[in-house]
This record gives sequence, C-alpha cells and structure tokens, in this order.
Amino acid sequence: MPYRKPEIRTINVTRYVTPLREGGSMPAIAEADDGFLYVLKFRGAGQGVKALIAELVGGEIARTLGLRVPEIVFANLDEAFGRTEPDEEIQDLNKASVGLNLALHYLSGSITFDPAVTTVDATLASQIVWLDCLLTNVDRTCRNTNMLLWHKELWLIDHGASLYFHHAWENWQAQALKPFTYVKKHVLLQQATELEKVDAANGLLLNEERIQNIVDLIPDEWLTGEPLFANAAEHRQAYKNYLVQRLAHSEIFVKEAQHARETLI
Repeated sequence: MPYRKPEIRTINVTRYVTPLREGGSMPAIAEADDGFLYVLKFRGAGQGVKALIAELVGGEIARTLGLRVPEIVFANLDEAFGRTEPDEEIQDLNKASVGLNLALHYLSGSITFDPAVTTVDATLASQIVWLDCLLTNVDRTCRNTNMLLWHKELWLIDHGASLYFHHAWENWQAQALKPFTYVKKHVLLQQATELEKVDAANGLLLNEERIQNIVDLIPDEWLTGEPLFANAAEHRQAYKNYLVQRLAHSEIFVKEAQHARETLI
C-alpha cells in the first residue's frame, strides 16, 4: 500500500450524546456537524493536552504501521456544549475544554476484545506489543485491553496513556533509551512470538520522515507552557527526536519484551 501523508480533519461538536464514565478522563459520545458520532477526548481532563498529544501521535503511528485505528479528528468545542448535562463535574470539564479537542470516530456496534474468547495471531500480536513498547503504552492489559472487535476486525483505541516521558521533559533523552518494563502486563505478550521480524519490518515503515509528518500534526496551541522549550516548534521537534532515538535503539525494548514473555512460558 502506498504511503499517504497523514491529514486530520476538523469537526465542530454540535450535540452532547452521553458521557462515557470509564477511566479518569471521562470522554463522551458526541455528534458533529458532519453527522457522525465521535468519542470526544477533552483537553480539560486530568492529563490535559498531553493525553491528546499521546492519543494523536500514538494513533497515527499505529495507522502508519497498518494497524486499525478509528479515524482521529480535531474537534472544536464551544461554550454551549453540554449545558444540558446535569452532572456538575462534567459541566466543569466541558467549560475547561472550550477550544480544540480530539475525537475518534465512534465504532457503533463494536464489542470489547476479550482474550479469553478471541485469539490473535502471532504476527498481529507482535505488531501491537511492539507498538506499545515504542509508545510506552501502559494501558493494554487484561483488565483494560483498549481493543475493540468491529466487523470481525481488531481495532486499537485509547493511546492517551502513552508517551508518559512527556510528563517530565527534563530527562527525555534518557527515557528514549529505556526498556518498557510494563510490557510484562501486556494482554497479547504471550502470543507475540515474532517480535524480531516485526521490528525489522517496522523499522522500514516508520522512518524519520514519517515520524516528522506525524508530529507536525500536533497543534501549536497544545505545545505551549512547557518551560524547557522556547516555542512550539522546539517542543514539537523534541517529540520527533525522542521517537527517532527510540526507534534507532528498538532492540532495547524488543529484548525486554522477549525476556518478559519467557517468564510467562
């Protein structure tokens, strides 16, 4: 499949449908001016725009690798959104999120992936484990798989807990070279028998230009207020440098995953 530079549409949220009272970020199902339903992630939630950046970057990296991810869009939220919501906590969340947020296309009729019911083949399992090691995604466990079955295909959702290094930028260079020890809790680790093969293939797919194209999607307004960087461009470049460094030393997290898998067998 030929490579296409990623582009993100912008929609305007028109109707609050229902909150999704799961996890700490409290996303919501909302309708947009294009007539579709989306799972809306709020910039005013606990982790702020960092969770939105992780969602955007993680999701688009997954898509570049050929994994299925719902369409990601930027979502404009005005002051009138959610006024009919009686919950005061959610009202406050809405008020704190006026402006540009992030949303994923709602996969109506999808069901949560259950590892006890559905078996994932070794190649796909290895691809997903490799992705989550690259992104340091702590949120793909048996308790919370963050995967859906939709039209008999496996879809990845919710990468907001990825890239946890960006909550403390001071030592990001060292963080890029660290193994991902949380892989031992990954829901698909036991089936991930082709990590070295996947590592070689992904290294070709996810080159420096494609990483640059993905981090270029991060809006400037999400890259302000970080004292370590002089401006949004410098901040954005640090995301690219982190990912490029992590990719260049992928053998570190691959070996960690292989070792963790051996302890399960």
